[in-house]
Formats: sequence, C-alpha cells, structure tokens
Amino acid sequence: MSENKEGYCLNTDGVGVNVSCIFPNGDKYEGQCSRSASGALVRSGIGKHTSASGIIYMGEWCEDKMLGRGSLQFPSGALYEGEFKDNMYHGSGTYIFPDGSVYRGHFCSDRLAGEGTFTDAQGLSWTGDFHGETALGLKLLHNL
Repeated sequence: MSENKEGYCLNTDGVGVNVSCIFPNGDKYEGQCSRSASGALVRSGIGKHTSASGIIYMGEWCEDKMLGRGSLQFPSGALYEGEFKDNMYHGSGTYIFPDGSVYRGHFCSDRLAGEGTFTDAQGLSWTGDFHGETALGLKLLHNL
C-alpha cells in the first residue's frame, strides 16, 4: 500500500483491502477500499474518515461516497446518526445540535423532510411534518 500526491489509496494486487491513508490536505481515512472503474482504489465498505478540520464520519462507503448507515460528528458538538445517500443525510436519522436539542425523523438531501420530532434544549418536544426550515402545524407533546 502506498500513497500518491492526489490522495488516492493504492495497493498492488487490485483486491479490496483495509487501508490507512493520509491525504495531502491532512484528512485521514482508515477502512475498506475497492478498485473503481478507472483503476484507483476508492473508499467502499466500512471506514472512518477524519477531516483536517476535525469532522469525523464513521460508517458505510460506496465508491468514495457516504452511503448507508453512519455517524457524522462535528467539532461544534453537533452529531448526526442515521442514513446517508450521496454524502448527504437521507432517510431516517437523529441530529443532535450543539445546544443539546435533538431532531429525530426523516431527512432528504441534508434537509429535515417528513415526519419527525424536535426536542429543544429545555426538553419540550414537538412532532409533525418538517419541510427544511419550515414545519407548519407542529404539535407540542405533553409530558405528564
């Protein structure tokens, strides 16, 4: 296994392998790679990518994209755990904001989309249909 200046993970046998790579921008990847159609090894399978800025993704990859189940942790303390598609939150998941508030529900292309529950930092919860930054008709859940 060696590294080249473009940041691709390379090996000599052409078989999917576990690798540990450091990219020129300081990003790191540890996990599974497979051979792409162009011949380069790409992240595919299970792996951990840590960006130079401290963002950590642990989960499933397919052809160098986050796809399937995983978690994305930000230096701010924000955390997403759930489904990914094409490097975006897509499907069911949970997003924890830096202030401790939580959204549990559906996502589409990195946006809140569909039925979900938002619990604020004080513990009040609302449920309803979310559409990006809007959520008309939310209902406050009573904790009795």
